Amino acid sequence: MNWTAIKAIYVFEMARFFRTLTQSFISPVISTSLYFVVFGAAIGSRIDQVDGISYGAFIVPGLIMLSIMTQGISNASFGIYFPKFIGTIYELLSAPVNFLEIVIGYVGAAATKSLFIGVVILATSWFFVDLTILHPFAMLAFMILTCTSFALFGFIIGIWAKNFEQLQLVPLLIVTPLVFLGGSFYSISMLPPFWQTVTLFNPVVYLISGFRWAFFGLADVPVGLSLLAIAGFSALCMLAVWWIFKTGWRIRS
Repeated sequence: MNWTAIKAIYVFEMARFFRTLTQSFISPVISTSLYFVVFGAAIGSRIDQVDGISYGAFIVPGLIMLSIMTQGISNASFGIYFPKFIGTIYELLSAPVNFLEIVIGYVGAAATKSLFIGVVILATSWFFVDLTILHPFAMLAFMILTCTSFALFGFIIGIWAKNFEQLQLVPLLIVTPLVFLGGSFYSISMLPPFWQTVTLFNPVVYLISGFRWAFFGLADVPVGLSLLAIAGFSALCMLAVWWIFKTGWRIRS
């Protein structure tokens, strides 16, 4: 394993993150505050509690998951797309590094960035609600796994995309709606039986449910299924990345 190459890619990507600290750091804090004002104050005044949890606290895991999923995808997709755009990816492909080292560098940096954003949002939430985390280590594990798996997904999107517009296509039109419809701001037990069944086909439900269990000990689906969903999604993404580098799809052409 070429750790020097991994470190070089990782440090370069993290340096880009800190160069745009205002966009990377302040923007999520402002967005989270607005969510708390809109959902916590406006809707929370009509919904006192959900499963015995105050509504303001109940939406915290959903807000964190929404941010780390979209940030993980955006950071990883832009990180690999930009070298394609300016042509420096050929220097990377000709260097003595294998695909795994490239993936670890880019995905590791993107996962670190989204994890940082998740921690910032968690800290911000304490200014608005009283929050107790029942299983802090499980919460951290779910957050790291989600950051890593969606960074892998974003890496695939960055290779697939042919322009900057396509980089935002999947996060805006697919991932964000799935998060909103995946029980991020409500419990799926509040839905009619038919829509509860339909919602279970949304993979994001399992991620949010497991993450919320780490906070409150409450889950819409078994925690084991949540872990299986994250592991399965990560395995599929890693298999797709391996195939991309093996065939050179949209990298060498």
